[in-house]
Amino acid sequence: MEPLTLQYKVDGDSFTSAGAASTDMKRTLKRIGVDADLIRRASVCMYEGEINMVIHGGGGEATVTFDGRTLDILLVDHGKGIPDIEAAMREGFSTATQEVRDLGFGAGMGLPNMKRYADEMLVESEVGVGTTVRMILRDPQRNA
Repeated sequence: MEPLTLQYKVDGDSFTSAGAASTDMKRTLKRIGVDADLIRRASVCMYEGEINMVIHGGGGEATVTFDGRTLDILLVDHGKGIPDIEAAMREGFSTATQEVRDLGFGAGMGLPNMKRYADEMLVESEVGVGTTVRMILRDPQRNA
């Protein structure tokens, strides 16, 4: 299979458009016959990443690559960065504003959920520069 690459721009000013990339990715993966469980896990990872980019990163770019066995999701923002990645990985830890919380976001589950559903996850961040998250998800049917 020729690798499939999907690229998305995530608008940092709109909660209403957050989720558009994960929805399109899901639809595309479904159309090419990717395992339903892999699609579900990837959709959670991508959606949580999009929301984080809106809340904390001022938007960003997402690139999804699927080679027939492995899904690679790369999320890059140029926001304020994460000062303490270890703390940010704890369930319930959040630096979201009260306004964001009032909208129903910012519960501190984004990065923990991404880690839970990805087979591998790497977070790199520099304060004042931005954050890069790479998640690898393997198709259990094709990687056995």
